[in-house]
Amino acid sequence: MVTLVSLRAYRRFPLVIYRFLPLIWAFLRDRKRFIVVGGSRTVTREMRLRRAEVLLDTLLTLGPTFIKLGQILSTRPDVLPASYIEVLSSLQDDVPPAPWAESRRVIEEELGPVEEVFDEFDTDPISGASLGQVYVATYDGQEVAVKVRRPGIEELVEADLRIIKWSVPLLTRFVGQGQAFSLDNLAEEFDKTIHQEMNYTREQRVLREIRANFEDSERIVIPEPVAGASGPRVLTMEYLPGTKISDTAALDSMGVDRTELATTLQRAYLQMIAEDGVFHADPHPGNLSVTPDGQIIFYDFGMSGRVDPFIQEKIIDFYIAVANQDIDGILDSLVEMGTLSPEADRKVMADVMELAIADVRGEDIEQYRVQQVIEQVESTIYDFPLRLPQNMALVLRVATVVEGVCVTLDPDFDFIEVATEYLSEEGYLEDTARRLASDAATQTRDTARALFTVPPKLENVLDTVEREDLAVNVTLEDDNHVLDRLAQRIAYSVLTAVGGLSAAIIYSFGSTTLDVYLSIGIVVATLPMVFFLYRSFTKDKGGLRAQPQFTRQSMRERQSAEADEGSGAAGAMMPGAVDRAGGGDGDAAGDGQRRERRDWDDDGGVAIGVDDGRTE
Repeated sequence: MVTLVSLRAYRRFPLVIYRFLPLIWAFLRDRKRFIVVGGSRTVTREMRLRRAEVLLDTLLTLGPTFIKLGQILSTRPDVLPASYIEVLSSLQDDVPPAPWAESRRVIEEELGPVEEVFDEFDTDPISGASLGQVYVATYDGQEVAVKVRRPGIEELVEADLRIIKWSVPLLTRFVGQGQAFSLDNLAEEFDKTIHQEMNYTREQRVLREIRANFEDSERIVIPEPVAGASGPRVLTMEYLPGTKISDTAALDSMGVDRTELATTLQRAYLQMIAEDGVFHADPHPGNLSVTPDGQIIFYDFGMSGRVDPFIQEKIIDFYIAVANQDIDGILDSLVEMGTLSPEADRKVMADVMELAIADVRGEDIEQYRVQQVIEQVESTIYDFPLRLPQNMALVLRVATVVEGVCVTLDPDFDFIEVATEYLSEEGYLEDTARRLASDAATQTRDTARALFTVPPKLENVLDTVEREDLAVNVTLEDDNHVLDRLAQRIAYSVLTAVGGLSAAIIYSFGSTTLDVYLSIGIVVATLPMVFFLYRSFTKDKGGLRAQPQFTRQSMRERQSAEADEGSGAAGAMMPGAVDRAGGGDGDAAGDGQRRERRDWDDDGGVAIGVDDGRTE
């Protein structure tokens, strides 16, 4: 049965394809200059930045769902190159609020008449985003913030999600194995995340859980939800105003120690991820405020995540390896978490990690060294080696955005030192040492046992060999389909040879016009085999070339090149981290960019253009 959502999806699908067509066409021409034949084109950083701007405007034009998708993409280095991430990091979810009459209808359907539920209600929202908007009201004498889901957003989101799921199988045909893996996970993650963001009952539950975890903290403040005035589409909580955490001038005037503030934020997220297992997953500056006493206020728990004990243990192992500058330990942790391909060149990745550690510590990195490592990566890793399993995507988002905020507060902030101190205070270093000692003892015991059990088994094998009765079963793994491609080349070669030889014989020994036409027909029929044979040798892997990004090094370069503009913030020393400037619901555009608010039509499009405030 065709539903209204399906009809809307079918109607919007051609529009989405039309909007993305210029980018698809450019990407195809990058692979083959004339789409089906020709060599690949060189794509410069400037070209990527221009295309990223086109992608940014396309996402804004297509509406709320695609804005959220763009924000997720801006934290996925395994899906997009760094140039795209740099541009998408400024993507803002700042849209005009829905008319009060529509929001009022949602509130009254959930809670009852507004005048009866609330003592007072300010009908002008204090923030507007694509999925919801926030009002200030008074409830039982207490000032509260009321978050209301945008009317009619559910149908639009469901239709767009269907379009995204239809598109993923098409996209995976044009990318490498690593990107195909990440795209599949991205679609599942995005579906789950956006549904969670629209479920305010879940958000209230997560809000209570995280608030309880920080109940004894004097540095972290989390608003208390009001159960009596909340529902699946309305969430009411205590109103806690504060100074935006990225407003460094205001923080300085308040006398707040910004280094201590960054330390508090980093330690809070280490606790949430490594100890509590549940975390606030949208820590951009618009969701973090500071009280006059230097406490950090967290807002908007719609995007949250959970970390299972295995991943918690591996993240701790990762940080301990980073603290000890144990490169092999870092790579082993990434592989065990599933964020680094086991097939990645460990020597090249070790060089990348060494520079990343130096960058996170705030050390100066010689540019020639950065370029040397990038050239190593480009020459040895064709498919991007970093992959994000579904359970790690939000952890990466948190890591990248938190570091962006911390570096804004203190450009010399040392993440490794803070993480090491936290792990030491919480006893994780000692626990890890005991676990390693226990593992070593177990391995020694197993080795001793093997000294007695292996010789008899080896003697049996040698006896079998001596009787010439040894059978060996070999299983050949061909994950990259090398044998399939070889078989195809052999088949195409044979068919081409047979066709060419047949045409030559008939043409040479034939004496009638029919023989000539027959030889021509054979040649024409053989041409597709020639084309397929050519393609089998020239077709590339279609992956994205990996370029490691070194946060503070890049930031210094941008600051020197753009002395009068803000430089944004950065990637994190976490599994698969890259550059990331804070952005999100209701946050102001970064890098000095200002975009107009857009009026959505009833199909998710926009009615006004874009004013970037930039000059070419």
